Amino acid sequence: MNILPSTLVDTATRLAVTAHEGQKRKEGGVPYIMHPVMVALILAKHDFSDVVIAAALTHDVPEDTKVTLEELREALGDEVADIVASVTNDDSLSWKDKKLKYIESVRAGSEGAKAVATADKIHNAQSLIRNHERAGTKVWAHFNTGRDEKIWFEDAMLAMLQETWQHPLVDEYAVLVARMNALD
Repeated sequence: MNILPSTLVDTATRLAVTAHEGQKRKEGGVPYIMHPVMVALILAKHDFSDVVIAAALTHDVPEDTKVTLEELREALGDEVADIVASVTNDDSLSWKDKKLKYIESVRAGSEGAKAVATADKIHNAQSLIRNHERAGTKVWAHFNTGRDEKIWFEDAMLAMLQETWQHPLVDEYAVLVARMNALD
């Protein structure tokens, strides 16, 4: 077993750490970099390629930092950048239109895009459920649209994944979506 990271994963890790420096997660104030690392670990556990893991590490970089998709493409290549582009929200749209476009972008994306999107949603759902256990209904205040719209998005995302991709990650996400639906 090779325990040394690939050059691609190492470069992606360094890029993500630098780009997300000083950022915190909405809930709990945890350093933001922990989120892409957890997404990458979920995918590594399922033996996804270094390209997919590098995309997981950098999936929020163009959306949440000053690093552009073009800069990411230059640093990590077309395959990684294409996956990241598929899972990047278009913040010029209204919340609902942005989420609908995201779902369709992932639907049209590669297996790698579906994997990164699903692992991202899994980690976000785990965080939401854990934070709900601590803070109760106050957790919904972290979302721009509140509980009902957040649940609508998770249900719609899950439905699309169940239609287009057969993988154990989709089943894991389905369990978490059911748990989110049961939260008050």
